[in-house]
Amino acid sequence: MVRLILCFMIFFTLHPENVFGEGLVEVKKPYTYEILKQDLSKIQRKYKRVVEIRSIGTTYFEKNIWAVKLGTGKKNIVLIGSHHGREWLTSMVTMKMLETYADAYEKEKKSADILNEVSIWFIPMLNPDGVMIQQNHFDEFSQIQLKELLKMNEGVRIFKRWKANGIGIDLNRQYPAGWEALENEPGRPSYKSYKGKAPLEAKEVLALTKFIHHIQPAAAVAYHTAGREIFWKFKNGKHLKRDRKIAKKISKLTGYKLGKPDKDAVGGGFTDWFITTYHRPAFTIEISYLVGETNPPLSVFKKEWKRNKNVGLMLAKEVNKLKE
Repeated sequence: MVRLILCFMIFFTLHPENVFGEGLVEVKKPYTYEILKQDLSKIQRKYKRVVEIRSIGTTYFEKNIWAVKLGTGKKNIVLIGSHHGREWLTSMVTMKMLETYADAYEKEKKSADILNEVSIWFIPMLNPDGVMIQQNHFDEFSQIQLKELLKMNEGVRIFKRWKANGIGIDLNRQYPAGWEALENEPGRPSYKSYKGKAPLEAKEVLALTKFIHHIQPAAAVAYHTAGREIFWKFKNGKHLKRDRKIAKKISKLTGYKLGKPDKDAVGGGFTDWFITTYHRPAFTIEISYLVGETNPPLSVFKKEWKRNKNVGLMLAKEVNKLKE
């Protein structure tokens, strides 16, 4: 009996993903920008030997867009959460992934050895302004700004459906890959779908594309909600066989279906741009069941985390097999 209790105590101490679901990253309440900052601070203190945290830019409301590097590998991959305000569950998933991998890497577990070859960059919350708005956190907004937001939200005072950034631009319709062909509807700032006056107009997208160019990742994942689906191609790219092979492995790991893009799809999204620009694998992973115009419920996190917890390490291993 004493031995059993001792084994349980060791397990409880060594595993951030323990039987009670505890750890540094908050998973029991809606994931806010303030919680993100607190969790990053805790991760920096505990895993400072293996993580590097930097801001890659700021938003319209002066929120930092944080990027975290884990590993010493010369190759890079990047995982991005919360392009859209109502998708903050993806921030929680990527942050829990960061914590779990950092713990394994610091303890020199074999499962994380790949990080000596391929570093993982996490950008858990690309759109903190949008997340704040979607969660009805308006303490830092002026009355004039609130009036503009209300107008963009069609007069609705609850902002649960908000996708856009802080000035009503849909970040995943801002990338220069088929942007011109996107319908200009709505033709003005809105809670969703406004593509902007030009690609790369949004500060968040401009910061991300510059950062991507700097680190030159060998592969990328943009996490979204919802639908439990994986999109892996844009038009008839040069490496469909290679990318489909990796996408099928992600599908097997997560249980998500492979998406079949509309043959008339015009683009404007991050993975469209990444594939077109770098001719390297990129995947849009939609977590959670369909929920309509709102955020997935917290109750779905446990299941989605179980599906996705190995995606980053698996993708790093796949990238390490690829020729330059």
